[in-house]
Amino acid sequence: MEFKIVKNTTIKTILQKDGAEGILAKYNLPCLSCPMAIFEIEKLKIGDVCKMYGIDADMLLKELNKN
Repeated sequence: MEFKIVKNTTIKTILQKDGAEGILAKYNLPCLSCPMAIFEIEKLKIGDVCKMYGIDADMLLKELNKN
C-alpha cells in the first residue's frame, strides 16, 4: 500500500504500510505498547502523538515515507 504519510495520518492507517511498525518502534512511539491505544488507534494522528511525546515528527515522517 503506497500513500504519503502526513501529520494528520492516523496510526491505524500508518500501521497498514509494510515496515511502519518497526519504524514507529524505533522512535519509541508509546501507542504500540499502550493497551488503551486499541480504543483510540483510529483517531490518533501521528502529528498529535509526536507532539505529546516530544518525538521529532518531521524526521519520523521522512523515514515512514521512504520507499
